[in-house]
Order: sequence, then C-alpha cells, then structure tokens
Amino acid sequence: MKVRLTAYTARWQMLFELEVQFLKAIFGDNIQSFEHFGSTSIPGMKAKPVIDMMCIVDDIEKVDTYNEQMASLGYDVGGDWGIEGRRLFRKGGDNRTHHIHFYQFDNPHIERHLAFREYLLANPDEAARYSEFKEELANQYDSTRDYSPAKKAFVSQMEKKALEWCQEYDIEL
Repeated sequence: MKVRLTAYTARWQMLFELEVQFLKAIFGDNIQSFEHFGSTSIPGMKAKPVIDMMCIVDDIEKVDTYNEQMASLGYDVGGDWGIEGRRLFRKGGDNRTHHIHFYQFDNPHIERHLAFREYLLANPDEAARYSEFKEELANQYDSTRDYSPAKKAFVSQMEKKALEWCQEYDIEL
C-alpha cells in the first residue's frame, strides 16, 4: 500500500466515534472499552489517514466467532497479524480507513499503546519530532511495506521512553 501521510484533522476523532457506535452494535457487551491511539489520536501530528482503534475485551477467543460477520461487512480479518493475543480487522481495502485492534484486558500491548499516546499528548515537542521523522520516511519510501519497518526502531525507543515517563509520573492507563 502507498504511504499516504496527511496533516492532522479533527475528522479523525469523529471517524473513531462513528466506528465505536458501529462496533458496539455488532459486539455489544463483549467490548469493555474503546481507545483511539496511534498518530491520528494526536492533534497536530501528520499521519497515514488510518484510524488505529483498540477494543478491549474480557475474552479474546470470543472475537474469533465474529470473523465471518466482520468479513461479510467488508472488513479484512487479519487474525493476530504477528502480535500474539491480538485480533486485527482492517476496514477500507486499498483505501484503508481503520485498523481495529482487539486485545484481552490483560494483554501487555495495551499499556504500550496507551503510554505512547499519553506521552505524545503531554509532550508536543516529542510529537513534533516523531511527525517530522515520519515525514522524512514518507519522502524516502513509497510503500508502507518499507515505511513501517523503517520507523520501528524509532517507535520502540519512544515507546520505552513513554513507559518510563508514565511510571515516573504515576500515569494511570
């Protein structure tokens, strides 16, 4: 897929909220909570216009029972997509609009994602640094196949910093 980095828009929050309502109608009480995370959740940050959202559930195995229904609604069913304990659904085909990550409430990846979001929200200089880095990579790589791995080390380092920051300031996630 081609890298499509765009300027922040408040519309991303609206798209997140609309998807929350849609998913509530499908999954009902199986979802404990929803979180908007990733670059589209950070005001001012450039991002691929794909909403990353997290659905936290009691039992990750129950999510698998919705695969056929989600596929019939046009979602790509990605399984764990390389992260144990996650279930991923992608919406929008080649013009992807959403990545929907399901995690069981006790999955350690929840903390990592939320810490990163909170850190960037509280540290605009770091958010700007990350945004600039992504822009450099987008100018260097045409495909997300190359772009995504190229930013992995930077993101991992910033996530580590974010987790330490949350611990230092006793941030509840």
